[in-house]
Amino acid sequence: MPFVVTYPAQWLLAQRPAWYRHLHTINRGWSIFAIRMWGMPVEVIRKKPLPAGQPCVYVANHSSYIDIPLLFKAIPGFLNIVGKSGLAKVPLWGPLFGRAYITVNRDSAVSRGRSIVQARKSLEAGRSVVIFPEGTISPKPGEEMVPFKEGAFQLAIAAGVPIVPITMPLNHRFMPDVSGTLRVRYSPLRVVIHEPIPTKTLTLADVTALKDQAYAIIASEFRPEAAGIPEASSWRQTDAADQAVPRVQATDPVQDAVATDSKAELSLPNS
Repeated sequence: MPFVVTYPAQWLLAQRPAWYRHLHTINRGWSIFAIRMWGMPVEVIRKKPLPAGQPCVYVANHSSYIDIPLLFKAIPGFLNIVGKSGLAKVPLWGPLFGRAYITVNRDSAVSRGRSIVQARKSLEAGRSVVIFPEGTISPKPGEEMVPFKEGAFQLAIAAGVPIVPITMPLNHRFMPDVSGTLRVRYSPLRVVIHEPIPTKTLTLADVTALKDQAYAIIASEFRPEAAGIPEASSWRQTDAADQAVPRVQATDPVQDAVATDSKAELSLPNS
């Protein structure tokens, strides 16, 4: 609802780069509203104060569709974010995202190079950048991350700005990446913004060590009990499960009612 109501203003603000700051403020506002509307408690932990007046490169694990709205809520200031090019194709919101933020086709070397140039310009203008160094949602969310790509760390060292690792260990418990369906579960959410890692004394020879350090810091806040994608709820049956349940040949009204109840299902809308 907040997105629909504010869409005309967002469309207008997306027409000029000088107005992107205000567009981001609206995006943060509807992200916060949506999270509150879902009723999920959110705990944001900041290990150390962020550098005042200093743009940063934030690197976060990627496990859920809720990652971007949650980062918009948790990170202060005028942010830029690198997202997959497919986001720009989402009806209504996509073109706005494509204008105000950075999109990348990860299968194209040209697109990847262009996104790094755009991110460098953003940092030079004092606008922090958020990057998911895995490049995709992990198939084992909350348990194991995909090996990090080096682009975010090369960028931070070249620009001389801090790397700030961020852990979101529970997002996949709330809204996991499940093909063909939207699965939502009640789960508290947690964001840990770790201590900034300075890069001013580093060179490109330090990229691998910096990448490994950030990986270890992010993984340190994972919770073993929260690993993996939650199962479908007991009241929702998939088509496969539905086909696997044999029909009961009822011999009386009570048995017939039990058989009918075992076939009941309530499906969530497809994503």
